[in-house]
Amino acid sequence: MSTPIPQPPGVPLLGNIFDVNPNNTWWSLKTLAEKYGEIFQINALGHRIVFIASAALAGEICDEKRFRKYVGGPIEEIRYAVHDSLFTAYHHEESWGVAHRIIAPQLSPEAVANHFDEFLQCTDELISKWHGLGPDARIRPLDQLNRLNLEVTTLTFFGKKLNCLDGPEHSMIRAMEDSTSEAIKRPTRPKLLNWLVHGGKFKRATKTMRSFAAELVKERQQNPSDRRDLLWTLLNAKDPETGKGLTEAQVIDEIVTMPIGSSTAPCAIAAGILFLLQNPDAVVKARDEIDAVVGDGPFRQDHVSQLPYVAGLVRETLRLSCAAPGFNIEPIPKPGDESPVLLAGGKYQIPHNQAMIIVLAGVNRDPAVFEDPLAFRPERMMGDRFEQLPAAVKKWFGNGKRECIGKHWAWEFLVVVMAKLIREVDFEAVDPKYKLKQDGWFNIRPIDFFVKVKPRAR
Repeated sequence: MSTPIPQPPGVPLLGNIFDVNPNNTWWSLKTLAEKYGEIFQINALGHRIVFIASAALAGEICDEKRFRKYVGGPIEEIRYAVHDSLFTAYHHEESWGVAHRIIAPQLSPEAVANHFDEFLQCTDELISKWHGLGPDARIRPLDQLNRLNLEVTTLTFFGKKLNCLDGPEHSMIRAMEDSTSEAIKRPTRPKLLNWLVHGGKFKRATKTMRSFAAELVKERQQNPSDRRDLLWTLLNAKDPETGKGLTEAQVIDEIVTMPIGSSTAPCAIAAGILFLLQNPDAVVKARDEIDAVVGDGPFRQDHVSQLPYVAGLVRETLRLSCAAPGFNIEPIPKPGDESPVLLAGGKYQIPHNQAMIIVLAGVNRDPAVFEDPLAFRPERMMGDRFEQLPAAVKKWFGNGKRECIGKHWAWEFLVVVMAKLIREVDFEAVDPKYKLKQDGWFNIRPIDFFVKVKPRAR
């Protein structure tokens, strides 16, 4: 006999729509995971959704022999902007394999390492800007890091220096915010309301993003370069299996997808700054390591792999920040077989076509895996201790075949930026009593978190 899956009480007809705040979906799911445990479900306007919040169950449904990525809900909505891109392609679409085989070599560890100087250049520019602020100036780290992310993404992938660290916020940042927020909210609204009231916002954001991408393409076409970056690859490379290339529309799809995908990195670093303020001993340990490895000379690419404590610090930041908050899974269809899918050795059962959402705020804080799971302890993310952790608590970049293709780029960005900030900047919380609260869409980030910055005291 299977165990019923827990569910909040809800209200007649509307189900559990009041249990999930559409303006802060992931924080609501975090709260529900803390209340109901490893698995729970909600009913929203007659639509059932199951959520997984333990490492054991997450590990089970990440088995690609039984389950696969579910392309539905918000992911399906964002197809309006990026169509059948790497992030949003359905399983039956050939375009995913073509694009993946074309793009993957440009995002290998070796290819990413070739852009180290550009990572460093942009990060140095941001730090220089901060050093020029007065001692009482306060900043919202997320805003600054979003600019840095767009600057680095556009330079490393597409060979374009935006110079967007200063001045008005770049229109691409607002368009990404508007499009992803709409993609999250649209499945919870009646279709007529989406069309009549909210459709204009979605269309405007999509137009801005695709115009940005089209300008990058146009500029490269009008100014040919021997730079063999991702943009060159998108425009010129052929799939080694089919011989197919990408159409210009598909190139634009992938250009738009890249900064949306990378937007989790600044969210993680913003949360990481808070964790460092709350754990000054971690700053001391990280600085001791960086000073011993880098010394007084310049930070080099080969230093990235020589900073095990910083690596542990970044992993612990990813664990606790849940900047990429979760992902969708569904059972692999079995033609003619509609029997229930059994989980946890038959303890739970779900319909054969039931989509599930992994809530990393639950999985990453699972007390069955982590002692004192809310504590910030980089040491547990180092060496053998890290290797011995279950794979399910390392899913910061997704899972399996559909794992984030840019994970090596993201890792380089995270380690370089965190190491540089720790090495060269002193932070002070504007509100020393601030406690982490997050919101967000395809990413989650600290709300109303402000700091003062100044050059590191030596």
